[in-house]
Amino acid sequence: MTKPLDTRYALHGDIHIAYQVVGSGPIDLVMLPGLISHLELQWEQDPRYRSWVRRLASFSRLILLDARGTGLSDRDVGDATLDERVDDLTAVLDAVGSTRCALIGFSVAGALAIRMATRHPQRVSSLVLCNAFASTALQGADVPPAGLAQIQRLVDTAWGEGRTLEIFGPSLWGHAVALSRMARLERAGLSPRAARTHLARISATDVRAEARDLRLPTLVLHRTQDTAVPVELGRWLGFHIPGARYVEQSDGDHLIWYGNQNAALDEIQQFLTGSLPDEDIDRFLATVVFTDIVDSTDHLARRGDRAWVETLARHHDIVRRLLAQCHGQEQDTAGDGFFATFGLPARAVRCALAIRDAVQPLGIQVRVGVHTGECLRRGDTVVGISVHTAARIMALAQAGEVLVSRTVTDLVAGSGLQFQDRGSHALKSVPGEWRLFRAGD
Repeated sequence: MTKPLDTRYALHGDIHIAYQVVGSGPIDLVMLPGLISHLELQWEQDPRYRSWVRRLASFSRLILLDARGTGLSDRDVGDATLDERVDDLTAVLDAVGSTRCALIGFSVAGALAIRMATRHPQRVSSLVLCNAFASTALQGADVPPAGLAQIQRLVDTAWGEGRTLEIFGPSLWGHAVALSRMARLERAGLSPRAARTHLARISATDVRAEARDLRLPTLVLHRTQDTAVPVELGRWLGFHIPGARYVEQSDGDHLIWYGNQNAALDEIQQFLTGSLPDEDIDRFLATVVFTDIVDSTDHLARRGDRAWVETLARHHDIVRRLLAQCHGQEQDTAGDGFFATFGLPARAVRCALAIRDAVQPLGIQVRVGVHTGECLRRGDTVVGISVHTAARIMALAQAGEVLVSRTVTDLVAGSGLQFQDRGSHALKSVPGEWRLFRAGD
């Protein structure tokens, strides 16, 4: 398990606010949390969150905090007004000696960032609003967004089971590991009663007048398929904040460190620093493999938590052993699947077939996608259109199927591998038509 970051406390009145400081870059940057947060648990259990934090800290002195009533901050303190939360934030800034900072207002914290900027303009240099809103009222109606209403129902019926993942991280919905992580975060982040209180305050929040009066550099980022905070609310911010830069990204994950986090990070770094770390980008040719366990949620429901966790551990051991034998490099473990790269496409296909066969005695089946193309390595992260292409191919594979692109079949000609033509397909968010083939008998 990754060692937690150092957590400290700032005092506002008699309320303790937990915070962390990461990095030593030239600008102070505060990441304001969404509805659910727990500084140490998120760092320990979520590799995507760690990657997000590390990238922000690479060009800033990053300040993280848990809002009062959540995570490691004082819990049984009742709710607070937006102005009281601004005072909590200033207490943290005073504790770390920050006189001027940039703010990232994520989700429900967008309103807090706007209020802070209007109350203390001398302390805020710029704003980044990610999947945020000034008011939940949509097109003048007082009806909350469908995603927010669904969260309200889950608080009453299933809090602590991880089901908010369907709204906050739909790309991982159905993955047992991701579901378990979200369940722990719900339970550790805030109690059901606190969640109800926070949601009531969120529904009543309205800083539209203040947003119209902002006079500082502002970047508004919003995912177009976000159901927790619909894109119309982000468009309102982009249109009504004077001089704001508005960027939409084609993604459905509300948690900004899920989905294509690098696209969001590139926008944020470019906005705050004026440049990107091109010197850290390495281009290379690789064969990309994505695997995924089919119907993992059903397996979890039938087998129960403990048995399914044991099955997942055995699955992970098998995959890692075969990756090592075939000279593959594990890049990420996403939910119930793996993302790996290979130097040779034939090795990648043979490894994929071996994984398919080796996990069947566990009573599970996997689907696998394989594609060869140029990838980008930024730090420890491998990204690029070839990575997205392999993931989309995997999503089209059936249970027990290894599906590959035409590029792969052309490169392994003469290897003895057999393929069956699966026809042409459109891949979501990937241009063009793609001819796909099933590997194996």
